[in-house]
Amino acid sequence: MSTIALRTQPARRDPMPPARIGDGLPDSALTPVFSGLRIGLHLLIVALTGLVIVRALLGAGPDTGVVVLLSLLFVASYAGGSVLARRRPSAWLVTVWMTLLLVEWLALTLLAPDAAFIVFPLFFLQLHVLPLRAGIPLVMLSVLLTIWSMSLHVGLALGATLGPLVGAAVAVAVGLGYRALLREAAERQHLIEDLLTTRSELAAAARDAGTLAERERLAREIHDTVAQGLSSIQMLLHAAESRVSDPAALDHLRLARDTAAANLAETRRFIRELTPPALETQSLPGALARLAASAERTAAGGGAGRSAVGTVVATRVSLHVTGDPTVLPMPLETTLLRIAQGSLANVAQHAGAGRAEVTLSYMTDEVALDIVDDGRGFTVSEAAAERPDSFGLVAIRQRVEQLGGTFVLESAPGQGTAVAVRFPIREVQA
Repeated sequence: MSTIALRTQPARRDPMPPARIGDGLPDSALTPVFSGLRIGLHLLIVALTGLVIVRALLGAGPDTGVVVLLSLLFVASYAGGSVLARRRPSAWLVTVWMTLLLVEWLALTLLAPDAAFIVFPLFFLQLHVLPLRAGIPLVMLSVLLTIWSMSLHVGLALGATLGPLVGAAVAVAVGLGYRALLREAAERQHLIEDLLTTRSELAAAARDAGTLAERERLAREIHDTVAQGLSSIQMLLHAAESRVSDPAALDHLRLARDTAAANLAETRRFIRELTPPALETQSLPGALARLAASAERTAAGGGAGRSAVGTVVATRVSLHVTGDPTVLPMPLETTLLRIAQGSLANVAQHAGAGRAEVTLSYMTDEVALDIVDDGRGFTVSEAAAERPDSFGLVAIRQRVEQLGGTFVLESAPGQGTAVAVRFPIREVQA
């Protein structure tokens, strides 16, 4: 327990890849905004292409039929590409789609100067479906093509040059803002999913803890009531046998005593099933011995920590029992075992200790447990602040206080750590 384990934070997810037409964020507050922007882009392209068709029909020029056909082909390519990009969002498909739209738009602009206005929604489309490293150069290429095609109709006029440049700058600014919103919405959705997952895990942990606590409570109640009562009945019947001379009455007393003994054994079996597994088939010293051996095997198998100079060390764990072992109340034995488990786990994970000693001391009216290691140690005042990452020490202190014991922690950087707990023995298991 020489150092405190920091709580881990979930790894941050990578930002979302470039969005595709039709992408959405389910259960997101920004989903209507994204849907509105996509619908607006669709309507703008259709409306501007429709304007080109209307102007071509009203002008009745020699290329009217070709302009109408190219316009319809452009809209069909846009609609078909949107569907394909949504269903199969592969990079090559999007590249072919963007190239086809750019070629069709350029051919339409060379025939009808009004088609140059379509380049503005194309800016947003290119930034929306392509990564920035490809989208921005394609926007600049579209600007140059617009200026060149307009120069064929009206010459190099200021408006024909400045308009596409301003439009491209606005499109890039809006596109970057859109991506930031999309990324923020994705991160928020991931955070909500993490919170829901954490809440489920906490609920499951709380249920498990509640189940264990209830099992221990039932075991204590059964021990303090039924088991103690049957034990008392058995002792009273045994005492009564020596005072009864009637053979029939004596047989009844012996039968009653045997029945009480059988039920006491059955009750104790129930208690063992409700107690922690380590205490089911052995005494507290035996459970601690097995725990010490397990901790040493874990350290030797790769669970060792690192010393203060950074070398890997295997921790030797030893157990010492002093005094005459006494059967303690079950809650007290469980608490001592849990404290030893938590302390040795921290020693193995954080102390970098070469040696750890566990001492269980039975005295006349109290029992003591000491865990000492020669690891790197830490500053006690930092742990005394009960920070969120020092939950192990807080949990030990709470366990000790619940049973009216005392808790002492001694440590210093480079000088190891000592944990000592003492409990008064108020009752002895029958």
